[in-house]
Amino acid sequence: MADITANFETLFVVNATLSEEEIAGVVGKFKSLIEANGTVESVDEWGKRRMAYPIQDMNEGYYALITFSAPTAFPAELQRLFNINDAVIRSIIIRK
Repeated sequence: MADITANFETLFVVNATLSEEEIAGVVGKFKSLIEANGTVESVDEWGKRRMAYPIQDMNEGYYALITFSAPTAFPAELQRLFNINDAVIRSIIIRK
């Protein structure tokens, strides 16, 4: 039986104290990971923004929104990878 694919959106916040190259590397890494397991529809980098409340004593974060389609089991693995990456402060994945 073929994997059922669905449309998803993920928004993740990267530590803004990293250099621009490091931030681009983190966003590129997750974009490549999603492309390897599904189809990226759009990548919208919001850039540095002030957060509503401090997280880990940080007031700013670099926001990136990726819209993609992938097998329904993939978001669990993506969330696991977000959680173990120290550069990612917060993340959310929703099914559209």
